[in-house]
Amino acid sequence: MTGSSPTLRIPRGNLLRSRVVSNVATTLARALDRELTGYATVVPQETLLLAGEAKGVVTFADGVPVLAYNTVSDSGGADALAELAVPGPYRVELYEVDADELETAHRADALRVTPGAVATELADDQRLADRTRAAAPDDRLVEGDEDDTDAVTAFLEDDDRIAAIREQARSEAAARAEEWGLGDALGGSADEDGCDDRADPDGSGVRSDAAASER
Repeated sequence: MTGSSPTLRIPRGNLLRSRVVSNVATTLARALDRELTGYATVVPQETLLLAGEAKGVVTFADGVPVLAYNTVSDSGGADALAELAVPGPYRVELYEVDADELETAHRADALRVTPGAVATELADDQRLADRTRAAAPDDRLVEGDEDDTDAVTAFLEDDDRIAAIREQARSEAAARAEEWGLGDALGGSADEDGCDDRADPDGSGVRSDAAASER
């Protein structure tokens, strides 16, 4: 599907959270609990350390995922989720955007995902997927939440391929982390809460006037 999806264009929005996490379930649950309209950026460890081929964007309407897009491969929908379903940790940022600013983007049917697919495929959290489906409007459920996840399911059912990818990702990430002196950070001591300064989320010293306090 590479190259066949429309390019996703959305405004930057107000940054709410910036974290390095082992699992994206916390971010998805926060978006659902806040009934967030906006988006999350999801960057897996292989991209952080190994120049991998996945940098994802997931948009939300009232806390329910709508679109998934891989900005590196230009894949969307279930294909993008399959490419992002790799071992963590992930760098995740959560943004709030006015609904009317996402209206055009949310018309891109080729990028759409069913409500529970992100929780199932990226977080492996069935309970969260069920909660998300329960919160979704009826018109998002007419085709069934499982129908649009065939590509992800087929990918994840290839046990040998998954095992090989995970083993390679772990070994290469560990080697690169040691090379860069990051072994302790990736060996279990990483802070799940990450950065609390929404004005300077990545510690770069560059502050954003658009950063918003969590409600």
